[in-house]
Amino acid sequence: MNITRENIDELNAVVKVDIAKEDYAPKVEKILKDYRKNANIPGFRKGHVPMGMVKKQYGQAVLVDEVNKLLQDALNKYLTEEKLDVLGNPIPKEQEDFDWNKEEYSFEFELGLAPEFEVNLDLEKPVTKYNIVADEKMVNTQLESMQKQYGKLISKDEVDDEKDIVAGTFKNEEEGIEKESSVELEKINGKKNLNKFMGSKVGDTIKLKTKNLFKDDHQLIDLLGIDHDKAHDLDIEVEFTISEVNKRELADLDQELFDKLFGKDKVKSVTELKDKIKEDAAKQFEQQSDQQLMNDVTETLIDNTKFELPKEFLQKWIRTVGEKPLTEEEAVEEYEKSEKGLRYQLIEGKIINDNKLEVQFEDLKAFSHEKIKEQMAQFGQMNPSEKELDDIASRILSNQDEVKRLSEQLMNEKLLDFYKENMKFEEKEVTYDEFVKEIYQ
Repeated sequence: MNITRENIDELNAVVKVDIAKEDYAPKVEKILKDYRKNANIPGFRKGHVPMGMVKKQYGQAVLVDEVNKLLQDALNKYLTEEKLDVLGNPIPKEQEDFDWNKEEYSFEFELGLAPEFEVNLDLEKPVTKYNIVADEKMVNTQLESMQKQYGKLISKDEVDDEKDIVAGTFKNEEEGIEKESSVELEKINGKKNLNKFMGSKVGDTIKLKTKNLFKDDHQLIDLLGIDHDKAHDLDIEVEFTISEVNKRELADLDQELFDKLFGKDKVKSVTELKDKIKEDAAKQFEQQSDQQLMNDVTETLIDNTKFELPKEFLQKWIRTVGEKPLTEEEAVEEYEKSEKGLRYQLIEGKIINDNKLEVQFEDLKAFSHEKIKEQMAQFGQMNPSEKELDDIASRILSNQDEVKRLSEQLMNEKLLDFYKENMKFEEKEVTYDEFVKEIYQ
């Protein structure tokens, strides 16, 4: 067997694999002999079928199978030994005059080669790093939410406050709606709708239009018992018969509430409570800030790292790689959609290799422990033992899909830490509302 490579240019090459009879003949002969031993052909005893008949019936199929196996093994070994960084997979070149009746064969494969390039992290225009802080408005909103959660409902005879909570039954016979629900009047949209509730008492029935009834259409899903798609732009009339009117009395901002929220004597004043709310919010916002930073660094590196790709090869490869072959136009469209992602994959791979960023098993185990503790904390299990963590981690890490998912998450964190240490950023402190407005609007 002989393998040669012709470099067309820096990004494209053709590999030729020559296979001689001595490369495949012994294996083919052995398989055909095994077939002969076990073949059941009418008129012949088992093991006594003439070899000529076995070759006539099975010879070419075995030959094709063995040559293809040799070919794939040889090609994979060559790419590994030559340390060729290829994009996609080798594409076999068509041969119009190919003949399996010959004894020697030649196969050619097109290769798309990864480009050589350098990644510059010292950029002229630094990436913005957002530090999201909880403003006074957000802190007070969270404070009131806590007071509501631990407050109590006091029964009333009549609706007279825009913060009242009204229980009752929504009905619309035509749509098959009959649902007992509790409505927080603060979530009602517009004075016109709100005024329909004012002055109403237990036993009264109010007629309401569902369109723009709530500040968020999704409220209709639970209140009317309808599905998500139906809730959007639903425009029907419903009757709401009141069964209860309540006002919510907020819990006092006292030590009893502080202890319920954070444990005994962990917080001792409203000032400390507000500081704790800010601290917890900062941790939550850090995840969003980090995700945005990763997105912005990715876009910036793609824009500032210039290199060519074997475009025509990749479009040809895209045409053949899926379950269903694509047309040329479809392949071009698919390439254009995926080009940015491919560029970042190459940039990311170079950063990882050049800086020896690795995910070791011990790192993965420690990372899985942290993720398990976070999940257990959500269910009130704050101090799991090391044995519990080890047992759960062992089950998770025995699943290859989970190992792959966690490894990708951990490598993503390592990359983000690397960027934070090696790139210059423009720090910008914003409130959450400012962050949302700047990023999404």
